Amino acid sequence: MRRLLLSALGALPAALRAAPAGLNGRAVRGGRPAAAPDDGLSGTGGTAPVPDRHRPSPGRGRGDTVRAWTELFRVSALFSVPGDALAGAAAVGRSPGRGTALAIGASLCLYEAGMALNDWADREEDAVDRPHRPIPSGRISPSAALGAAGALTAAGLALAARAGRPALAVATGLAATVWAYDLHLKHTKAGPAAMAAARSLDLLLGATATATAMSTATATSYAGTGPGPRATRPMRLGAVPPTGPDNVARAAGPARSPLAALPAALVLGAHTYGVTAVSRHEAQGGSTAVPLAVLATTTALAAAVLATHQRQRPGEPARPGPAATAPGSSYRPDHPHHPAAPAMPDLGAPLPGTYRPHHHPTAPSMLDLGAPQPGTYRPGHHPHRPTAPALTPLLLTAFTGAYLRTAGPPLLHAALNPSPPLTQRAVGGGIRAMIPLQAALAARAGAPGSGLAVMALVPLARSLARKVSPT
Repeated sequence: MRRLLLSALGALPAALRAAPAGLNGRAVRGGRPAAAPDDGLSGTGGTAPVPDRHRPSPGRGRGDTVRAWTELFRVSALFSVPGDALAGAAAVGRSPGRGTALAIGASLCLYEAGMALNDWADREEDAVDRPHRPIPSGRISPSAALGAAGALTAAGLALAARAGRPALAVATGLAATVWAYDLHLKHTKAGPAAMAAARSLDLLLGATATATAMSTATATSYAGTGPGPRATRPMRLGAVPPTGPDNVARAAGPARSPLAALPAALVLGAHTYGVTAVSRHEAQGGSTAVPLAVLATTTALAAAVLATHQRQRPGEPARPGPAATAPGSSYRPDHPHHPAAPAMPDLGAPLPGTYRPHHHPTAPSMLDLGAPQPGTYRPGHHPHRPTAPALTPLLLTAFTGAYLRTAGPPLLHAALNPSPPLTQRAVGGGIRAMIPLQAALAARAGAPGSGLAVMALVPLARSLARKVSPT
């Protein structure tokens, strides 16, 4: 046995010299390792995936789940929603209040419901054209997306109901339009019109909710909320009206019906129609005429916004020219409570605690603190700020220019080179351009402060769009 072992050990070096082996048990030729069999991997030791093979799916941690939902909801496009309600409130001559806040909340819920429902309805198409989307990639299940759409729709209608029945009626029409578009109308010729109607209804929702809440506040201030002398006693002149739960919005100008917001809603709807028409080609590209037509429409809308500001707004009484008033007279041509010159001689300011019907033709609940002292300014007395005539045209021009600058160049690039990336960039620019357009509509209606508040959302939308695509 010992001799056999010794002979085997002696023959081992000769066997190694005759047939050397490489690393990992692979034979070598000419002192170099032989080529490894093609196992679908590349790199040293087979650690790098082949480029044409799908990478392993990422983990299902909490961060990945949040990322998937932000992509599903396209949160970078959310900043184009609050301006609808603010522009609607300005169109009816009201400052933002409780009703406006409820309208913004309802709009956000319905907007995100539409995003989730859109991806659920397009899950089979996205599996071919956009496999990286949350549902085709398996990061969010179709049932979860559909459930989120239903829950957000119910939340949006509930918030609109808190703003009053008229607001709920508008929100119901908006929700029905969103669901009809995502489930059926999207791939028909009526798709862009349905999306334009949804955006117009969103602006009308803000106008209706704001006007309804302000009307409720005015009635509450005049009649009181509980039994007792305050419910029937006329409010003494100069007294502060009682504060109710809805008395949070005040008139920013002459009060108008929610229908006065229809022109602004049509402008915003026309812009949305163009953006939707371009988005129908963002997956394959190839359309030159559509971006050019939308670019022409964008220019016409900007010109219309600037031109209508020069004319008198619908429903607003004509402003009388400057007129001299006698010393001690309480008639002021710029005061909204005196649309016409008094036929009878003015007997001067009323005594404290007295009320003269011919002196205040409106309801006694309107607060009038008398003639302002020279050099003073009270927002409740003069609805138009002294700086508004000079500031509003400048802001309106700046907002309209920002609208053209945001929407115009991407559309021109998409027309010159109608590739899918440039077409998608044009769609994203059109979505972001809604923000300066809403600001311009608010400034045109006499609410430059609301326009500035809307424009403050632009940097947030731009920074978030770098992380989450709005399309």
